[in-house]
Amino acid sequence: MSTTYPDPAAVEAGPSRNILGIIALITAILGAIFACVPGALILGWVLLPIAFVLALVSLFLKGKKRGAGIAGLIVSVVGTVVGIIVFFAVVADAFDEAFNDETTVSTAAEEGDDAEYGDAEAGGSEVGGSDDAAAAAEEEADQEEADAAATSEDEDDEASADDAEPGTRANPYPLGSEISTSDWAVTVNGVDLDATDAVLAENPYNEDPEEGHTYILVDLSVQYTGDDPEGDTPWVSVDYVSPAGNTFRSSDRVTVTPDSFDSMSTLYEGASTTGNVALHVPADGVEDGVLTVSPGMFADDVFVAVD
Repeated sequence: MSTTYPDPAAVEAGPSRNILGIIALITAILGAIFACVPGALILGWVLLPIAFVLALVSLFLKGKKRGAGIAGLIVSVVGTVVGIIVFFAVVADAFDEAFNDETTVSTAAEEGDDAEYGDAEAGGSEVGGSDDAAAAAEEEADQEEADAAATSEDEDDEASADDAEPGTRANPYPLGSEISTSDWAVTVNGVDLDATDAVLAENPYNEDPEEGHTYILVDLSVQYTGDDPEGDTPWVSVDYVSPAGNTFRSSDRVTVTPDSFDSMSTLYEGASTTGNVALHVPADGVEDGVLTVSPGMFADDVFVAVD
């Protein structure tokens, strides 16, 4: 009598290697690396979404291991977050470099004034004798009386101007100061505070100034100190701030200006241009106003005296 044995139970095969998940993981790793490199951000942004999609698809394949797909999904998400952070850091750095060009000012040295003043005083005392001494004593007494009559408000204003930071409205830089950025150097050579006749004589279509106003001419020189081989045009602005605090720009009233400043021509490294900018400003107290000078489109404004 024969014995019948049951067939052995079939052994189910385990999940096989998930090739698509491995590809997704490798792609995610490469994308995360490139997303952290400023010069290869775009490549990282291309690889990370591809890795994310491949990882998702690999998780739904039957009979395939899911470990690589899960790892690829995690790396693609983390890489995207890191890539966003790096992207904004790069943009912020580029923005800061482009729009926050440092402005520096150097003033012309005034030499010999104190020595000449001292020599003049010494010569006067030797020639004048006792008469000069009496006159000096009388003048000193008058000066003391004038100082005693000065108001506290004037004293406070003077102290405020002395203590103010150079280049501010209260303490403007003198004429002839060089205002510089990394690409431009601007110098205000002088200001004609009564240039109405010169402006009107330049062109018959120039309008007369409004009542109580006058034209002034600002003579400035601009040099390009940058190294762009294609050159650049001078984005220099000059405005007038009245004693009352109002700003007057050259665009407020367009005129044909005598020896006008050329802001359209391209300058190359080392080249410079000089010319006038006409401003229509209040005539009352014109000498008490100040100029605001900006050596570039995104440079800081610097206050410069008008005389």
